[in-house]
Amino acid sequence: MTSTAAISPLNSELAARKETMHVPVMVSEVLNGLSLRPGGIYVDATLGLGGHTEAILSKCPEVKMVLGLDHDTEALEQAESRLAPFGDRVRFIHSNFIHLHDVLLFNKIEQVDGILMDLGISSFHLENSRRGFSFSRDEPLDMRMDTSAGAVTAANMVNKLPVEKLTKLIQTYGEERWAKRIAKRIYDRRKTAPILNSTDLAEVVANSIPRKYHPRRIHPATRTFQALRIAVNRELDNLKEALDSLPSCLRPEGRMCIISFHSLEDRLVKIAFREDKRLKPLTKKPLVPSREEMRSNPRARSAKLRIAQYMEPNETQFKLI
Repeated sequence: MTSTAAISPLNSELAARKETMHVPVMVSEVLNGLSLRPGGIYVDATLGLGGHTEAILSKCPEVKMVLGLDHDTEALEQAESRLAPFGDRVRFIHSNFIHLHDVLLFNKIEQVDGILMDLGISSFHLENSRRGFSFSRDEPLDMRMDTSAGAVTAANMVNKLPVEKLTKLIQTYGEERWAKRIAKRIYDRRKTAPILNSTDLAEVVANSIPRKYHPRRIHPATRTFQALRIAVNRELDNLKEALDSLPSCLRPEGRMCIISFHSLEDRLVKIAFREDKRLKPLTKKPLVPSREEMRSNPRARSAKLRIAQYMEPNETQFKLI
């Protein structure tokens, strides 16, 4: 856990790129869900390029502070530039959200008024990170959000996992019906030459699925790339841990807003909000983007927002919205 003071300056290659302005999803729904209050302290646990935090600080100038967490140092550097006009009303923290308790302790904060988690992958990662998140770019097959963590890369998994484990990974995290065929084709290909970049992998996956079964709205490699990204970054494990620990970081009546983008995440959030006695769900069904937002920002189309409130031990009555 470090502040961006410990993050090295942008290297010349990154500085030469045009900054990607990620468009945050469901902004008005998030602002309403957090129920912003004067003097409040909020956590943007997935800061990314800072779009949601910018909206929070602009919407409610009386908000005292937003703590912005992200485990990607490059994204933090861009967010710090974007949010510089807000001065000390925002703090930038290089950390995974599973460490929020330690972050609050380090910053001498007991509890916060709201926590936002946007679990989607940002435009920066797809377009400018050069880590192989996108199947439409010829990039090294990395997929690590935090390149300082020393975690295995997607290339490690693709080229070293036994075919049975690779099948299970793609099937479980990608919900891909053709997982067995894809894993077998990857296995056959890597015996000839390792698969080291994103376009090579995308081609192998696309050729594994009969053309008549290619999905219409997404690239045939989408689910496989999703599965590898989830596995590399331990996204579902981290979400489970966060859902267990983060509610205790909230003050009574504090809000938790979580935006998910696929069924595996949404299912975990739904169950946690329903079964955690510390929380009361404020959304009977997840909120989804408006038609206008989906038209203007197609990447928002699969977003689902659930909201819950931290309740005091003796509070039992609540109303779903």
